[in-house]
Amino acid sequence: MTEKENMLGTMPVGRLVLRMSWPVMLSMLVQAIYNLVDSVYVAQVGDDAFLALSYAYPIQMLLVAFCTGTGVAFSAALAQRLGERKLKEAEQAVLHGFLFYGICWLIFLAFGLLGSGAYMGVCTQNLQVAEMGRDYLMICCCFSFGVCTQFPCERVLQSTGHPSGFMIVQGSGALINLVLDPILIFVFDMGVQGAAAATVIGQISGGIIGLFLVRRVRSQLPLDPRAFRFQRALAGEMGRVAAPAIVMQSMSSLMSMGMNAILNLYSETAVWVLGVYFKVQSFVFMPMFSINNGLISILSFNYGARSRRRVSDAIRFGILAALATALVGMILLCTCAGPLLKVAFNAGEAALALGVPALRMTALAFPVAAVSIACSAAFQSLGRSMDSLLVTLLRQLVLLLPIALVLVRLVPEYVFLSFLLAELGACAAALVLFVRLYRTRISQI
Repeated sequence: MTEKENMLGTMPVGRLVLRMSWPVMLSMLVQAIYNLVDSVYVAQVGDDAFLALSYAYPIQMLLVAFCTGTGVAFSAALAQRLGERKLKEAEQAVLHGFLFYGICWLIFLAFGLLGSGAYMGVCTQNLQVAEMGRDYLMICCCFSFGVCTQFPCERVLQSTGHPSGFMIVQGSGALINLVLDPILIFVFDMGVQGAAAATVIGQISGGIIGLFLVRRVRSQLPLDPRAFRFQRALAGEMGRVAAPAIVMQSMSSLMSMGMNAILNLYSETAVWVLGVYFKVQSFVFMPMFSINNGLISILSFNYGARSRRRVSDAIRFGILAALATALVGMILLCTCAGPLLKVAFNAGEAALALGVPALRMTALAFPVAAVSIACSAAFQSLGRSMDSLLVTLLRQLVLLLPIALVLVRLVPEYVFLSFLLAELGACAAALVLFVRLYRTRISQI
């Protein structure tokens, strides 16, 4: 039994969850910080510039969804072959993974060149906002080969036991972006195009650093691009894992698009406020999803080891940790909504009048969402992944969008309560499913 397996089965549960979660949490928070700072700089350019980024946000999320979903298949195929000590097959898994990421880049290159203008034209009738959004998306999509290189490098470093390399790749790209943002946006007076250029330069730099670090682990995993031989079976195996993962990851993007369209029926100021919410909520949800990632390994191991006490303790600790994070986030957003909008996002009177109560309404949903997210970790770990998918669908699409549409038609000033109402419905479903899981699986251990 390895040291990691001993740790999963013996370390006190609370300390174990935190130890398993913090590297992912740190990485996610770095990404959240530079996304927020990027938006803060753009907000100083003007409301139209920030609104353009709000409309572009779902496409950026869709790019991340493709990269993350592909990464699930990449990591699974690579880790399995490394575990079996089949280095030649592991090499082919990596090379096929880079092929998949190359296809992702070509898809978004085509969208940037051919679809970004049409997409922005559908989103808004404001020609200035549409033009800025098109320019931003064209740069981010056409030069997305940086992020499509960064992701597979991170997965190779993770799978070969170099988590610090993962953080170096992410952190270096974020730092370069932070430094370049004010220079390109204000010093060179590039505005939204400067923000996009800073983003892709950071991503390309992270990808180059990632390739350098991957080269350094060639003693563990020799890689030679000339050895690539297309294998239909391997590509099919990775595709079957990647496709549902991409669909799952794309829900946030679809939700963003749907909410933008619904809020446009109210006002573009509401879309502007939603853009602020998406930037801020990352600081609450990313720690919760990091705890989730740690929980999945712990629950899976201890369920296999037939330790009901540790499974129950881990679920309990995960729910409490997620709730604590959510409550802190709710309190901070409720108390700081005004200063945040005014100082960080340069909000005018109309944006403040709408934005302060709207952000407070969205904050109320955080603790409810925490319970659903923690339950989803249990579903994924104990063989009920469809239950997790159902809860996610309820939270982000099935309940949220119809409720928002009804509210925007009847009481538009309360449309942001749709997040809380959707989370309440999803949480009720999650608790019912969890009780069934406990009776049929956990209690039988």
